[in-house]
Amino acid sequence: MAEHETPEPQRSAKAGAISHSRAAIAIEFPSMLDFANTSLEWRRLFSELFGTFLLVTVGAGAAVVDATSHGEIGRAAAVVSPGLMVLAIILFMGAVSGAHLNPAVTISFTLRGDFPWARVPGYLIVQLAGAALAVLFLKAVFGSVGALGATVPGAHVHDWQAMALELLLTLGLVSTILGTASRAQNVGALSAVAVGGYIALAGLWSSPISGAVMNPARAFGPDLVRGDFAHFWVYVVGPFAGGLIAVLFARILRGPGGDAGGLAAARGMLDARAREAQRPAAREGGPPGDH
Repeated sequence: MAEHETPEPQRSAKAGAISHSRAAIAIEFPSMLDFANTSLEWRRLFSELFGTFLLVTVGAGAAVVDATSHGEIGRAAAVVSPGLMVLAIILFMGAVSGAHLNPAVTISFTLRGDFPWARVPGYLIVQLAGAALAVLFLKAVFGSVGALGATVPGAHVHDWQAMALELLLTLGLVSTILGTASRAQNVGALSAVAVGGYIALAGLWSSPISGAVMNPARAFGPDLVRGDFAHFWVYVVGPFAGGLIAVLFARILRGPGGDAGGLAAARGMLDARAREAQRPAAREGGPPGDH
């Protein structure tokens, strides 16, 4: 046997583990075996574009509407509304694309082994595009007021302090996302409540320092439209570093990623819905579905 060759028993055990994992995924989430189907990729990308547009419209829009209404939107409403928006998006659209809405979440899911690297560029592009479109919409409707919801460190707060806080907040956010996505937790739709609740909680206690952004796309939209990226690095380094640490912590807490729950949360279940819609017609003698 060559020195680098894997022994036959080890190869058999590995193949058996992979087969068992695929069987579990096929039972619980049939779409995962069809995720390579590129004919539905446009729907996933549109879902991320639309979802990020809605999120940034609410997040940046709070500051814009507050300025337009002369202070009618308080800080509590401004920080809770993005959490509620995320909760709604996960519930009504999470099955299509996974409802990442955030480049840091996409990268974290990928590092965890729940999302393929080949899909990352498309997701990141449409997330940034959705954020920019949201701010362009706000500017067209209300004008350049409220700094278009730009995210900057608070008064007398250094950039490094805001970055450190964004790292910590994103660590908690991505830990919540990865934890509730795990099949071991088995929380189902309550994951949307957990994620939305965490975003609201983070904003309530920390928004005066950094804005509690936890999302590079949320910072990108206003900065692009305003042409001011002076503080943008804070909201790139902090969230991505926090997401990376969350992935490491998830491995310590639950071992390697790639279980059925994590795959479904990261990738969505779009193909499963289409397949289920085809099965009744097949049983009734109609055109056979893709089984």
